[in-house]
Amino acid sequence: MSMQAIILAAGMGKRLKELTSNATKCMVEVNGVTMIEKTLGHLEKLGLKRIVFVIGYEGQKLKSYVESLNIKTPLEFIDNDVYYKTNNIYSLYLAKEKLVEDDTLLLESDLVYEEAVIRKLVDHPYSSLTLVDKFESWMDGTCVTLDEDDNITAFLSKREFDFSKTDEYYKTVNLYKFSKEFSQKHYVPFLEAYCKALGTNEYYEQVLKVITFLDDPQIKAVKLNGEKWYEIDDVQDLDIAETLFATKEERLKRMQSRYGGYWRYPKLLDFCYLVNPYFPCRKLVDEMKSNFETLLTEYPSGMSVNSLIAAKDFGLHKDQMVVGNGASELIKSLMEQLPGKIGVVKPTFEEYPNRKNAEDVIVFLPSNEDYSYSAEDLMNYYADKDIKTLLLINPDNPSGNYIPKKDVLLLAAWAEEREICLIVDESFVDFADEADSSLLEQAVLTQYPHLFVMKSISKSYGVPGIRLGILAGDNKEMIAKLKKDVSIWNINSFGEFYLQIYEKYAKDYKAAMDKFRQERRAFVNALAEVRGLRVIPSQANYLLCELTNGESATKLAEDLLDEDNILIKDLSTKKGFEGRNYIRIAIRDEKDNEKLVAALKKKLN
Repeated sequence: MSMQAIILAAGMGKRLKELTSNATKCMVEVNGVTMIEKTLGHLEKLGLKRIVFVIGYEGQKLKSYVESLNIKTPLEFIDNDVYYKTNNIYSLYLAKEKLVEDDTLLLESDLVYEEAVIRKLVDHPYSSLTLVDKFESWMDGTCVTLDEDDNITAFLSKREFDFSKTDEYYKTVNLYKFSKEFSQKHYVPFLEAYCKALGTNEYYEQVLKVITFLDDPQIKAVKLNGEKWYEIDDVQDLDIAETLFATKEERLKRMQSRYGGYWRYPKLLDFCYLVNPYFPCRKLVDEMKSNFETLLTEYPSGMSVNSLIAAKDFGLHKDQMVVGNGASELIKSLMEQLPGKIGVVKPTFEEYPNRKNAEDVIVFLPSNEDYSYSAEDLMNYYADKDIKTLLLINPDNPSGNYIPKKDVLLLAAWAEEREICLIVDESFVDFADEADSSLLEQAVLTQYPHLFVMKSISKSYGVPGIRLGILAGDNKEMIAKLKKDVSIWNINSFGEFYLQIYEKYAKDYKAAMDKFRQERRAFVNALAEVRGLRVIPSQANYLLCELTNGESATKLAEDLLDEDNILIKDLSTKKGFEGRNYIRIAIRDEKDNEKLVAALKKKLN
């Protein structure tokens, strides 16, 4: 092939700190393989005429390392002795004589990507190309805009970037294909003129920006379409890249251990974490946006005010209410205050029992394959058990088991008679079909002073990012103790503002719930058509499903993530499911649910 590659590898990679203290950036390992070794592995398959490195920082170390890899393609090296005071435009300037001799693949060395990415450039019939991908929030650096024929209409530097127009932007992947003619007639002449006029502490994309002003710039863009790549500038980038390029077994483990933050993986469909697909409504979001600058730059109120606001929303008194930075903060605080043994149904949400010593957790395990149980089952089981606290998550997670309100009140009366503290976590109760299902009522709390009601605002209200939870009870001494236990500014201004404005959108919330219940019924019916999948009835925004055809839950979760970019919850290692193949599937909107059903049918039918 009469084509060469030029790799720019002179930079210091300061943001990777100790990882580049005595090695170049491209020698950093991603899952045990250096970035440059992975790149050279891709290039070796292309049969290139040569590979030219422009080296600088720790250049001799990089040269020795590359030569040790036994690359068959001829290697050449150019030294940038002033790498510490120049930028990549000068590195490319040093390689200009090479640039005009052949068609060229121009690469930056701090990228990790699959082979299909470089093939996108090489196999495309157009001779000079900029490889681009649709802009996502994790991306940084030069962007372009394109016309309908993929001609580059503008190169945008960081100074010109407009966050209100990101839907129009494509990020340069920093992989290019230049024809010999393009380099001779356009790029190198402009490169020389630019360096002479504006100096060497610039980026080579600036030259491309100038060229796009020509009537016939002779360079177009080619778009990626789901091919994997990542640019590594710091340790957070490295962490993301190691997840993206892990084996499918390791990738699932890594994704599950993140506990969220999946907006860093914008193409991922998250059927693992549990929110409301139909709320908040657009107007509520717009109201929060309109106050963004104020909320960002102003302190929130303290606990006293926020307790008042939350109590107002739920029709309670502020001395019955404590607001948390998510329900998880309140769970931790409450469990530390409650002595003695606790009764817990398993399988369940483990945050509560994890806060107690194992010997203090008395487990009730339903004896049926649906993991269903009633208030009567709990009262019978715990009647002779020495417990001081009983936990009920209603609907339960992950089973979706729901106990009607009248029966929960019977359980509250039973606990009150025995002076047992009853914690009812109703984070998912608004998804239930039963109207008026919540215990967050003045009369209920007053009647049962041993009752505490926990509610995550993240789940049914669809705002996990602002971290809100509430705990209510008529034991005012305990509520006051919990308020002192958490920080005075434990929620931020965005959370406070959400609580402040929510009441205006109560009708929208009800409508969203009605729409959700319709979608849940449709989703259950669609999943019933998947062979080997038994769907267990649920009153929550997730479905517990058993694999009945011998399929491994772990393998199914791995395959969905690897092949379809869909994340589900593998329950095979969760307490209560030992040795059994169950999965939990969140309920999203109709479009996303259809994608999951199609993927499941492809794998199971």
